[in-house]
Amino acid sequence: MFRPIFASLFGATLFVATVLPAIAQETLPSWSDGAAKTRILDFVKATTTEGGEGFVAPQDRIAVFDNDGTLWPEQPYYVQLGFILDRVKTLAPQHPEWKTKEPFKSILAGDLKGIARGGEKGIVDLVMSTHAGMTSDQFAKIVTDWFATAKHPKTGKPFDEMGYLPMRELLDYLRDNGFKTYIVSGGGVEFMRPITEKAYGIPPEQVVGSTILTEYAIVGDVPVLRRLPKIDFVDDGPGKPSGINKFIGRKPIFVAGNSDGDAEMLRWVTAAKGPGFAMIVHHTDAEREYAYDRESAFGKLDRALNEAERRNWLVVDMKADWKTIYASEH
Repeated sequence: MFRPIFASLFGATLFVATVLPAIAQETLPSWSDGAAKTRILDFVKATTTEGGEGFVAPQDRIAVFDNDGTLWPEQPYYVQLGFILDRVKTLAPQHPEWKTKEPFKSILAGDLKGIARGGEKGIVDLVMSTHAGMTSDQFAKIVTDWFATAKHPKTGKPFDEMGYLPMRELLDYLRDNGFKTYIVSGGGVEFMRPITEKAYGIPPEQVVGSTILTEYAIVGDVPVLRRLPKIDFVDDGPGKPSGINKFIGRKPIFVAGNSDGDAEMLRWVTAAKGPGFAMIVHHTDAEREYAYDRESAFGKLDRALNEAERRNWLVVDMKADWKTIYASEH
């Protein structure tokens, strides 16, 4: 870097252009020096070094990331479930029948275990009741307004300020090296899109998620997309490779997840010919965040953890490998 140095000598002002040594900016500064960081750096170097054995052309440098538990917290419950809980309470006066109907009854009573007992059907009922019956634009405003005030129950911080700083650094580092980054999440795509650019630098068109059906309609001579109470696509487990193929159209060479819901995506990427890097964020820090894996109701990590060593997937130990957790702490 060239920086002008002003020196006064014998009453005359001299302008001396001095070349100062550049201060190297640390790569992935929130990551501890160690095997995890080294493996990431080595992979990126190998795939971006022209003429090298592992070189990948820029158009094929696709990196996909799960969201819940990988880019931001999923404990004590998924962020979208927090949205659902608040929506049920907001809509409850219009639905007196919810006082005796599960899983709404459990939500209104603050019984999270009761919600879990409702299983997949209960969650579908909740999504349909809180996410449908409005236009896509109306839903986007509801989500944006919710994020403006909603706070995490443990930290008290706004949800959209609780992205993991090490992962944001990783996203930026990959993009700086010619990678195109996507979110591939089981969460609702229209729930995530209003905040992913601010939180992660990922624009809405690079977000793949679960969807409900929409239909084109004319309302008051205005064309709209109306959200229907019917599941269209579930982007979880085996749905993730299918979603990547359908919406991205290129097989990634870098994938990050944190739970068994990501296992098929991790395996699909690393089974391909040529370079393929998979990493799992392992939640091991009960003091700064949460510690959970095999028995967790949210973000269960069991099968994928068993397969990680055999398939050479990088397991990132949050407690040991991350100096800082949240971007809002930096």
